[in-house]
Amino acid sequence: MRIRAVRPDELPALQDIERAAGQCFHDVAMPEIADDEPLSLSELARYRQTGLAWVAVDDVDVPVAYLIADRVDGNLHVEQVSVHPDHARRGIGRLLLDHVAHCAIAEGAPALTLTTFTDVPWNAPYYTRCGFQAMRDSDITPGLRRIREEEAAHGLDRWPRMCMRRALGPFQVSGPLN
Repeated sequence: MRIRAVRPDELPALQDIERAAGQCFHDVAMPEIADDEPLSLSELARYRQTGLAWVAVDDVDVPVAYLIADRVDGNLHVEQVSVHPDHARRGIGRLLLDHVAHCAIAEGAPALTLTTFTDVPWNAPYYTRCGFQAMRDSDITPGLRRIREEEAAHGLDRWPRMCMRRALGPFQVSGPLN
């Protein structure tokens, strides 16, 4: 699996990946999440233009997963990672996370952060297996607090959520940089 920057013409494919990946939320009684629209093309374009959007592509260079990030309080913040269900459970999400970790290290960021659902198996428990740790409330930075406030305003707090952090350094990244 190769990881590369998102191309402008692939932005609609990212929306399709997110819609397909989101359908599994029906299985955990979260239809509002499953049916939530993905980010707009203009929002995705902003991530691409800032160099913070990557895709995992199959052997014919078609995106099957993507990750977008923001810079928040000196860290790279994983805004969204989605894997098309036809390619799930193959380690692609972890490869994307490791790739962005390498990028974060290269720019001197001490950690990756994200917000996620606490009780959804492919959310907090998965990220824990990928080296993220739950953050104590006292360790949540101002930028992460703003993100959580926006999520709450969007209705995501109907289900338990948390902030997570993955410390970075030369020995905290498990895979090679693609």
